[in-house]
Amino acid sequence: MTIDHIEINPAVLLGKPVIRGTRIPVELILRKLAEGATESELLDAYPRLTRDDIQAALRYAADSIAHEVIHPVG
Repeated sequence: MTIDHIEINPAVLLGKPVIRGTRIPVELILRKLAEGATESELLDAYPRLTRDDIQAALRYAADSIAHEVIHPVG
């Protein structure tokens, strides 16, 4: 479950969503993946990160976009 892996706490990185128990922002994971990093490379670079954490970050992003309000142009 995403909530088990993602934490939003105003005392940690000004409330940005992070992997629970770390200071690794969800945004960092998404950017690294978008730049072409593999799951294995992320796990090597961030030893506290797990595969489940990476999947939770992706689910969190998808859920955030799914709830966006779209304003028509014109």
